Amino acid sequence: MAAHRVNAHAQARLFTRGRQRPLDTARHGPRPRPLPASRSGLGGASPYTAGLVSQRPFGCLFEIVETLVLTLVIFLVIQTFVAQPYRVQQQSMEHTLEPDQYVLVDKLTARFDDYKRGDIVVFTPPAAWAQDDGTPFIKRVIGVPGDTVEIKDDRVYINGIETSEPYVYEGQPTVVTGTQSTWVILPGELFVMGDHRGNSADSRVFGPIRKSDVIGRAWLRYWPFSTFGILPTPSHPELQPAAP
Repeated sequence: MAAHRVNAHAQARLFTRGRQRPLDTARHGPRPRPLPASRSGLGGASPYTAGLVSQRPFGCLFEIVETLVLTLVIFLVIQTFVAQPYRVQQQSMEHTLEPDQYVLVDKLTARFDDYKRGDIVVFTPPAAWAQDDGTPFIKRVIGVPGDTVEIKDDRVYINGIETSEPYVYEGQPTVVTGTQSTWVILPGELFVMGDHRGNSADSRVFGPIRKSDVIGRAWLRYWPFSTFGILPTPSHPELQPAAP
């Protein structure tokens, strides 16, 4: 009987142990297989890590080149269509602008806001007055399409009205420098003069310029920093039509 009891108890233990395995498998899933030493990081470096490390220098180089190209494209787009810096190399706009000052030229707004009297513009001069190095001219707009510009008695008249010009260099007189003293400004043209009237080659000698030759409107003087400021456009209230 004792032997029978022992055998029964042993069978019960065997039966219990035999049923634990499927229950353990159902709850926790199959036991994971041990990774090879090369994949688990034990006993040597992982081949995937080595591959990533070997590719990083080329990835960084590609990102640097991509950033530089994108920056260059943005710079060219802005400089071609939006704004461009210029260094003043002439004395014809003293004292408004002095040689070696830097201005920012707006190329965009003229597409929807036409040039006005008093604007300072940068333009390509007529062929006979072009510089060997291609330096553009910078002058002030005096007459716009439809205006009649006349110089007499050392003053400037627009449509028969004497204009106020506080920006002229030290109050210089405006004199005729060519053979013509009256100009009718046609559509697509601008009459320009320098603020330093005694030291400026402008529309008095080469006539009105074409709008298509204008590069843009100088609106900001930014260097030297001590001269930083917006270049204002005079309103010329004397030329405004009288209110009804």
